[in-house]
Amino acid sequence: MATTGAKLAPPLMGQVTDGPHGFTGVQATPEWAEQVRRLARQRNATILAHNYQLPEIQDVADHVGDSLALSRIAAEAPEETIVFCGVHFMAETAKILSPAKTVLIPDQRAGCSLADSITAEELRAWKADYPNAMVVSYVNTTAEVKALTDICCTSSNAVDVVASIDPEREVLFLPDQFLGAHVKRVTGRENLHIWAGECHVHAGINGDELTEQARTHPDAELFVHPECGCATSALYLAGEGSFPADRVHILSTGGMIDAAKAAKSTQVLVATEVGMLHQLRKAAPDVDFQAVNDRASCKYMKMITPAALLRCLVEGRDEVHVDPETAALGRNSVQRMIAIGNSGGGE
Repeated sequence: MATTGAKLAPPLMGQVTDGPHGFTGVQATPEWAEQVRRLARQRNATILAHNYQLPEIQDVADHVGDSLALSRIAAEAPEETIVFCGVHFMAETAKILSPAKTVLIPDQRAGCSLADSITAEELRAWKADYPNAMVVSYVNTTAEVKALTDICCTSSNAVDVVASIDPEREVLFLPDQFLGAHVKRVTGRENLHIWAGECHVHAGINGDELTEQARTHPDAELFVHPECGCATSALYLAGEGSFPADRVHILSTGGMIDAAKAAKSTQVLVATEVGMLHQLRKAAPDVDFQAVNDRASCKYMKMITPAALLRCLVEGRDEVHVDPETAALGRNSVQRMIAIGNSGGGE
């Protein structure tokens, strides 16, 4: 029998307030962390936190990582309930891969500008213009878009996924224009059509900022997410010889963790959402990690507050549902990606 919210409610719950920008009123104290972990045990829940979450949310989670890796952990976890601390499409992906489990997101209002940059209706219309094309969708998409997709991809395997497709076949790549440009540049594929979507946070990390940071930190390494507006500038810096090519790394969030452990420089400039710095600093505490743009913070990721997580575990909200037929089609697109051999490290 499910435990009711009233029986679970700790004293801190009375401090939770709901506002236009999310749930507030609770600080991430040791008491809060103890209550969160106790509530998770009582609900038979595992807490997953994306790399871009607030540090205190990452620290209380059972698992931290990128969205696809966390969704695969969710599918294998023995717990019946998944609490996904991330944005909405990530919780949907977990539900797609774990249809029999209860998936909760601490605040269902936590959306994603990139996932919202293409709708299922827009994709249907685009496909009608190219009826014989293969559709490759980044995992940062809604369940409905995944259901209309032939093969999903991550930022770390997008090149491999596109390269696996018959070179004579047209490809529709969506939704991120910067990741698409990176794939087209690496593969040299002229029949790759790219949707003009973007993550507002990554798009705001521009080439001028990166160039200036590289100029003032000549001994640093560069970790650049391919969603960034500055990815082309990073490769240009390496190509023209103004910055050593072996110190420029275009990486997924999961790839950044691995690269951090192998960093040869004492300082690394990081071009992605600033939440990533917390895990990088834990992975390599002797390296000085600095944001290329310290304003690159996703307001949607930061809606998963200590108050939101507490409310979620007390009240069992907000539950994420995906239509079974949509989920089955979306699951097929993810499984086709995995079958290629490089399942990738997520976004």
